Amino acid sequence: MATLILYPSPGMGHLVSMVELGKLILKHYPSFSIVVLTLIPSFNTGTTASYVRRISATYPAITFHHLPDIPLDPLLYPSMEAIIFDLIRRSNPNVKNALQSISLSSPVTAFIIDLFCTPAMSLAASFNIPVYYFFTSGACCLAQFLYFPTIHRTTDESFKDMNKLLQSPGLPPIPSSEMISPLLDRTSTDYSDFLGFCENLPNSAGIIVNTFESLEPKPIKAITDGLCVPDQPTPPLYCIGPLVAAGGDSPHECLNWLDLQPSRSVVYLCFGSLGLFSSDQLKEIATGLEMSGHRFLWVVRSPPSDNEADRFLPPPEPDLNLLLPEGFLHRTKDRGLVVKKWAPQVAVLNHDSVGGFVTHCGWNSVLEAVRAGVPMVAWPLYAEQKFNKVVMVDEMGLALPMDESDGGRVAAAEVEKRVRQLMESEEGKAVREVAAARKVDASRAMEDDGSSRVSLSMLVGSW
Repeated sequence: MATLILYPSPGMGHLVSMVELGKLILKHYPSFSIVVLTLIPSFNTGTTASYVRRISATYPAITFHHLPDIPLDPLLYPSMEAIIFDLIRRSNPNVKNALQSISLSSPVTAFIIDLFCTPAMSLAASFNIPVYYFFTSGACCLAQFLYFPTIHRTTDESFKDMNKLLQSPGLPPIPSSEMISPLLDRTSTDYSDFLGFCENLPNSAGIIVNTFESLEPKPIKAITDGLCVPDQPTPPLYCIGPLVAAGGDSPHECLNWLDLQPSRSVVYLCFGSLGLFSSDQLKEIATGLEMSGHRFLWVVRSPPSDNEADRFLPPPEPDLNLLLPEGFLHRTKDRGLVVKKWAPQVAVLNHDSVGGFVTHCGWNSVLEAVRAGVPMVAWPLYAEQKFNKVVMVDEMGLALPMDESDGGRVAAAEVEKRVRQLMESEEGKAVREVAAARKVDASRAMEDDGSSRVSLSMLVGSW
């Protein structure tokens, strides 16, 4: 039996996406066995332990190989990315040991790595194992990353200082200030790390992307036509999505509440496993929701701690009476539900009562909404999310923008305006129609003769 080794970067979104790829391959090609290399860092990247246990229990052909933890002091690093990159670099000797022990017991067909795990690329060469990237964001973001080294060579300015529209193959014009966050400052270590990763993308045997052709036709064509890497060949591209984790079976109070609401009447607000707002911003959201008059389901987390030492720790349970305006929960109890920390997002988005989604634009959340046919309001917070917002609003037509005032704050009036717009207006209707059409496209892509299934068979054929 041939083995595939999957190496996601730490972080819930990256792990779930990579495991979904493994499940997809096994579903159609059950002769493979899959080993997932996991790094469980000592800082908060979203808790993965219960998810790993659930997958281990239900998918015996997927095993998890936990790499030894390397204790790092998060306070010595300028950003979450910088810690993760250093953890991955320092884990290379452990990855090498893992490749060695796994390949002794069965032949390894391919080593599939996350972009962040590029430092492990050179290890596979010594075992003669081909390396494929699994890109957990969309083709638009991949096109930008492939073209990034070219932009780097043709300018000596930081994106944050350029104040202009960036023109890249297959993409709408991107304001330089909305560029992927870790790339904004040319002098940062994150910038130089990403530059190295992006320069290595073309050296792989292929790039697998969690998207589908009719969702992102322009960047997919630009990549496959070789426009994003002008000075060397581009490896084959395999668009195999949308991969979306099925919801767990555990019931949740919010689903019972949704059962009681009219069809398509509820706006769902959730901001990913790491998205946090200040207490002032939470109050603005609450006031905007109350003024909108619409039904809502809102997932609330505690604000980030003011204590520097707690910067990378999971936030505590939120005290809703303290965080939300006085009397808000009582006044909105007949049309709103506030949930602490977490909701079963896939089940929520697929519920008949949900008519809109205010999202941080993380790619997993975007695809979950696309699969469910739910229109969005784009409110990006970190990573590549501002970039995704531009693409979702200007290119895909799947979202309305949430506009920030100076200082990055979103006022209550803006929240009210966008919720009303999504649920009542002609602009909202247009976005709803696009979302409904993409839902049909997403299902077709995953059918036996659909574009993503054809791409998957070409990928397995290359092995």
